[in-house]
Amino acid sequence: MQSKHIALAVEREQSRATGKPCISLTRRALLKGTGVLFGTLAMSSALALIAPSRAWALELKSLDEHQGKVLLALVKRIYPHATLEDAVYALVIKDLDGKAANTATIRDQLAEGVRKLDAQAGGDWSARAAGDQDRDIAALADTSFFQTVRSTAVVSLYSNALAYAHFGYGAQAGDGGYLYKGFNDLAWLPNPPEQDSGPIPAN
Repeated sequence: MQSKHIALAVEREQSRATGKPCISLTRRALLKGTGVLFGTLAMSSALALIAPSRAWALELKSLDEHQGKVLLALVKRIYPHATLEDAVYALVIKDLDGKAANTATIRDQLAEGVRKLDAQAGGDWSARAAGDQDRDIAALADTSFFQTVRSTAVVSLYSNALAYAHFGYGAQAGDGGYLYKGFNDLAWLPNPPEQDSGPIPAN
């Protein structure tokens, strides 16, 4: 079956053909209406300047669409940022989905956690009032479900180029330091003794 490539702001892999972030989504998967999260970047967002498209989509391998939506709402309440795009929060769901696909216990844990949240809301927990959501989350703070979501989110949400762009972090190239970025040309300053120098990173 032929796949349709959809521009994706939250995907970190690059398309071999275009070099732009994308996912491969079959027509059958699209028509099923499950396992895919969609969204649109705000025109005023800093991410809109670096994303290949304002529209983004995330294909889920293990979670269904409802589970993805509830987990997205959960992460947004655990780590609230009023102007942070859902496309960045979706990176957390991508990583949770990957863990669920690889580990049955995590898949069951996430599914059961979503069921309990929905039971608290008497329906779709993602549509619950923010205050009620916060009380539900506080009651889950000591559960393995909450710890799985929280520990994944604290890394996935903040350690990516989209978060760097939103929060105004510097150097997206990583932790390469400044040795080869204009700070190694101090001809007037003698080099320190070798025993006083730390390891020099590879260029």
